[in-house]
Amino acid sequence: MLINFIPKAEISAKENLEWLFILRNLMIGGESLLLLISVDFLKIPLHQDALWLTISAIGTVNLYTWIRLQTDTPVTEMEIFSQLAIDVFAITALLYLTGGATNPFTWIFLLPVILTAIILPHTYTWYMVILTTTLYTFLIPYHASLTPIEPHMMNMMAMSPEAHIMQDEEFFNFHIFGMWFGFVCSAGLVAFFALELSNTIKAGERTLAEAREKSLQDERIISLGTLAASAAHDMGTPLGTMAIIVHELKDDYSPEVHDDLHDKIHIMQEQINRCKQALSVMSASAGQLRAESGHVTILSDYLDEVITQWRSQQPGVKLNLHISPLAPLNENILAEITLTHSLINILNNAAEVTPQDEGIDLMIDPCATNENVAIKIRDYGPGIPDELMNKIGKMPIDDSNQGLGVGLFLTYSTIARLGGKINISNASPGGACISIILPLVISA
Repeated sequence: MLINFIPKAEISAKENLEWLFILRNLMIGGESLLLLISVDFLKIPLHQDALWLTISAIGTVNLYTWIRLQTDTPVTEMEIFSQLAIDVFAITALLYLTGGATNPFTWIFLLPVILTAIILPHTYTWYMVILTTTLYTFLIPYHASLTPIEPHMMNMMAMSPEAHIMQDEEFFNFHIFGMWFGFVCSAGLVAFFALELSNTIKAGERTLAEAREKSLQDERIISLGTLAASAAHDMGTPLGTMAIIVHELKDDYSPEVHDDLHDKIHIMQEQINRCKQALSVMSASAGQLRAESGHVTILSDYLDEVITQWRSQQPGVKLNLHISPLAPLNENILAEITLTHSLINILNNAAEVTPQDEGIDLMIDPCATNENVAIKIRDYGPGIPDELMNKIGKMPIDDSNQGLGVGLFLTYSTIARLGGKINISNASPGGACISIILPLVISA
């Protein structure tokens, strides 16, 4: 399966441009709505042709932005700043045609400043502050009049003082409404961006905490690996000596005369060979990469291999195998050595706490997606104490009488490294149940 690698900074810049495209659409819709309300309902004389031409120009820029987002060309910070600067000039043109600095909607200059401060470096923020401040200052003395001067003066002369006061009061109320609307929009924008920034900070803190916890687990695994390598080196010579002595004892005592002793020597020889084999596998696989220590095989064949290896270690334990008809047995899985050891370790832990007449359950089920398989192993022992439930898999448990210490800690780490998940819980009738989700190798 081919995955295209895209730098995180490039993805973030493109997402920022997408947000800018969305906000500009909202601005176009809001400006069009306000223009229609002002002209058709409030009967305010405006320069409609020039305003609609400006809004159309903004729409053309946004159309270009939409086409730009469909390409694979990287988005740069200067490109985003340029688009924000175009928006500032468009806002200036709209305010110039609607009263300039006297327009109660001049607060909209804050929006580009807020966006620049959030998505661009600090240098661009100061550039935006200088640009918006300069254009705002320009709008104080220079702006288009809403109505021609002559008719206005004639109306003023014809108006009575009471009508003039009423007109001024209506204009003042409209200005107050615009200021109120501006405050509501500004407060909403500040609250929205503040909450988004807070969520981003919290998400970063969670990611950092998870990374620290993962680092601590990796340090424990490295320490355990170092101790295991040292133990393997130290145990090699004693096991070799024991193997020689057991072989000599087997030759000295014939099975015809010492039948019982010969059987016990045979058991000891099998156990010594098992220990030597485990040390050999540990030495051979230490330091190897994931691709070198495993191979892709069919899931059904891999499960047969795991069960066969486990039965050689626990021949007297009953295994209740339950396979769902929908289980993806014909799919491929990465048969890694450490994964095999992890599954066998869980089966051994279950076998140690389960009465022989009960046996343990091994269930193979499908997952919600076809890219994973669910494996459940349940025992019929006393279950796991509540005080150990939150520690299992996160750290080695020193005081463990149920085989839930270092082995299960390494099992958690192995399955997580392979992209799987593991969950352990107590079953309601009794015993513990370990649920494992393993990824399958899906052909492209």
